Amino acid sequence: MTISSNSYVDAPSPILTVDIIVPRLLPDGRAGVLLIQRRWPPHGWALPGGHVDAGESCETAALRELLEETSLSGQLLYQMHTYSDPSRDPRKATVTVVYVANSQGEAVAADDAKHLQFWPLDELPPLCFDHRLILDDYVNGRYLPRHAQS
Repeated sequence: MTISSNSYVDAPSPILTVDIIVPRLLPDGRAGVLLIQRRWPPHGWALPGGHVDAGESCETAALRELLEETSLSGQLLYQMHTYSDPSRDPRKATVTVVYVANSQGEAVAADDAKHLQFWPLDELPPLCFDHRLILDDYVNGRYLPRHAQS
């Protein structure tokens, strides 16, 4: 098989995305996480996140998406894991890099988020994509980096 110089550029590939876990202690003392209710299909609840733009790092995209969708500025604490199951998004194959971040400010739904809410981790609503798996991995510490272990 002959490979042309354009084979790499023209190759079909998954879309690169980021998702952000923003944990917070809820007023009742339970551990919670920020979820957005999606404005566009597929509708439902999801982690804040979105596409990485051309010329943008994943880290920059994560902070941009967090601000655009939730009006929160944040600081990335660590990269949790990369999820790449080709069926994770029903629209097109995507690869997502998941970050855990803290946040400052008041959460206000904007951009792709129709609504947002901090949900107790033990009472999550049905989630879009593979976000239930991602949050299960987070809760179970499956990909917790050594420096974040206590």
